[in-house]
Amino acid sequence: MIVILKPNPDPVQAENLIEWIKGFGLDIHTSQGSTHTILGLVGDTTVIDIDLIRAMDIVEDVRRVQEPYKFANRKMHPQDTVVELENGTKIGGGHFAIMAGPCSVESEEQICLVAERVKAAGAKLLRGGAFKPRTSPYSFQGLEDEGIRLLLEAKRHTGLPIVTEIMELSQLDLFADVDVIQVGARNMQNFSLLKELGRTNKPILLKRGLANTLQEWLMSAEYVLAGGNEQVILCERGIRTFETATRNTLDLSAIPMIHHMSHLPVIVDPSHATGIAWMVKPMALGAVAVGADGLMVEVHNDPPRAKCDGAQSLTPDAFDDLTASLAAIRPGLLDE
Repeated sequence: MIVILKPNPDPVQAENLIEWIKGFGLDIHTSQGSTHTILGLVGDTTVIDIDLIRAMDIVEDVRRVQEPYKFANRKMHPQDTVVELENGTKIGGGHFAIMAGPCSVESEEQICLVAERVKAAGAKLLRGGAFKPRTSPYSFQGLEDEGIRLLLEAKRHTGLPIVTEIMELSQLDLFADVDVIQVGARNMQNFSLLKELGRTNKPILLKRGLANTLQEWLMSAEYVLAGGNEQVILCERGIRTFETATRNTLDLSAIPMIHHMSHLPVIVDPSHATGIAWMVKPMALGAVAVGADGLMVEVHNDPPRAKCDGAQSLTPDAFDDLTASLAAIRPGLLDE
């Protein structure tokens, strides 16, 4: 349920209303817009008489929210959420950011070289896998805690914030200095992990599951938001369909639809979506055209020798070309 207050409500009356509602055991999420204040009521709202609230002097309207996701719902939070990192980088609400780097951290030389190149080309964050979920148990699983150490070393050299994937709760202490914690597609519905991340104060990058609906995706975000962590970034990375020409099917329609359904920023990962390096650029341009708040792009200094996902990784030169094209179609995009 949402309660829309009239413009410039009396502060005392508003506070009395909020305290009265809380007396029913409900949580309240307050959203302050340019003209109206919206109170989002979360809990069993059947205990409240809608007509009684609607009759109050400071109340303009009362509406029920039918969707099961409350905190993630745009009806509860009309303004776009902007996730801001410690270095001032912003994502969402008109702010665009590219996260770029190798699928997997392989060495200090590799990660630092790539970090320098992607920063020079306009990337705002360095992405890199330390823990790698792989379909085959025989594939490279990542450098694990050593990989995080190397990412932090690259951050020290370049100043780029880092984003890397967590696999399980036992690893959380290792992510103390990580700027953005990524939850991968396979863990999108790892609810125990999501609950714990909801108790942290770090931005969470939540990738869409391989075959999950938008509502299921938002319900996973709801776990983090309900825990008190409002810094959630959604990432569309392609879904599993019957098509085999690409690794996955990139659902660009999800971007405007998520913006309609939710206030959370949403970025696109064209690398995992297609699995083909030459397709990354056109899909990235398409993502910008439909309103994505950012991109996550895999960049490797030597893709043919990459230990993980070399086929979908751009060279630093190809990444330079991508960012130049983005700047050409939307001047100032990389400065937002």
